[in-house]
Parts: sequence; structure tokens; C-alpha cells
Amino acid sequence: MLKLLSTDGMLVKRPILVTDTDVLVGFKEAEWQSVLQTEK
Repeated sequence: MLKLLSTDGMLVKRPILVTDTDVLVGFKEAEWQSVLQTEK
């Protein structure tokens, strides 16, 4: 993962979170917290 991040700067600016039920693009803290809490 670190190698990928170091070769593509857009991933740092526009992180992507993929779970079994959701895909989030960009970082909005409240959305990420909500998704990560439901994935436990």
C-alpha cells in the first residue's frame, strides 16, 4: 500500500475506501467513521 501511495499522489489527495458494502472517495471524517464503525 505504501508503495502505491508513493507512486500516485492523487491517492493521498483523494483516498478511496472500499468495503463489502460501501465505496468512499475523498475524505469526509463523519462518513468514514460511520462506515468503519458498521464494518466491525
